[in-house]
Amino acid sequence: MTPEDRIRHLPLWQGRLEIAPLGGGITNRNFVVSDATRRAVVRIGDDIPVHQILRFNELSASRAAHAAGVSPEVLHHEPGVLVIDFIDGRTLAAEDLQKRPMLEQALALVARAHRDIPRYLRGPALVFWVFHVLRDYAATLAEGDSPYVPRLPALMAQAQRLEAAVGPIEMVFGHNDLLPANFLHDGTRLWLIDWDYAGFNSPLFDLGGLAANNGLAPEDEAWLLQAYFGRRPDAALWRRYRAMKAAAALRETLWSMVSELHSELDFDFTAYTRANLEIFAAALAAFEGA
Repeated sequence: MTPEDRIRHLPLWQGRLEIAPLGGGITNRNFVVSDATRRAVVRIGDDIPVHQILRFNELSASRAAHAAGVSPEVLHHEPGVLVIDFIDGRTLAAEDLQKRPMLEQALALVARAHRDIPRYLRGPALVFWVFHVLRDYAATLAEGDSPYVPRLPALMAQAQRLEAAVGPIEMVFGHNDLLPANFLHDGTRLWLIDWDYAGFNSPLFDLGGLAANNGLAPEDEAWLLQAYFGRRPDAALWRRYRAMKAAAALRETLWSMVSELHSELDFDFTAYTRANLEIFAAALAAFEGA
C-alpha cells in the first residue's frame, strides 16, 4: 500500500481528498491533506531504532506540546501514521533566527516547552542524553562498516571530553532537534513541530542546538544564555554550554552519517555530513579555545 493509499483509508476525512507531498522532512514522509472541512499534515513513519525514534513517544510529546500551547493539535494517530492540524505559515530558515526579534520569540517558545510540557505529559517518557546517542551511533556505524569508521576513535574521544565538561545537569523536557525547519510562523506567532526526538534532557542541549543549527553569532549566544537563565553567564556556564553546543553539532553529524547507511529518503546526506562536520569543528574549537 502506498502512503497515499494509507492516507485515503484513514477514518477522519469528509468528502473529496487532495493529497500533496510536503517537502523538508528528512526522517518521515509528510503530506498536506485537504478534505471538505480541514487541512491537516499527515506524517508517515514507523519506529526508527537506529535513530532511537519511537512513535509512542512522538505521540505523547506532540499531545503534551499542544496542551502546553507550543505545537498544533494531534487529530488522529494509528501505527505508522500521525495526523496533526495544519498551520498556515512559513517554515523558518537559519537567517530568520539570526535576527534578534525572531530569536526572542523562538527562545520564549522553547522555554515554554521546557517548563510546561511536563505538566501535560502522560505515560512512559524517554530521556535524550546526547552522549549515549553518540556512543550508540558510533556502534551502528561500526556495525555497518561505514566509511567514517576510521574517524570514530577521535570523534568519540572528543565526545568523552565534552561529556565530562558538561557535568551534572538540570533536567527539563527538551525538543532536542531545533533545526530552523521545525519552527513555523503563522504571521502572528511561532509554533514548534516534529517531536521525534523529544525527551528529558539538559536545557543546554536545546540552547546549544539552537545556536549550532542556526549559526548564531557570539553576541546572540550571550543574550540567549542570559535571557534563559536570568543572569549573566559566568565562565563555568559558558564552558558547560560550549561543550553541549559542540555535542549537539556532533550528534547532527553522526545522525547524518548513520542516515547515509540506513535512510531511503531522497536527500543528500553526504553533503549534510560534510556541512555538519564543519559546524562541529568550529564548535569544538570554540570550546577548546575558551
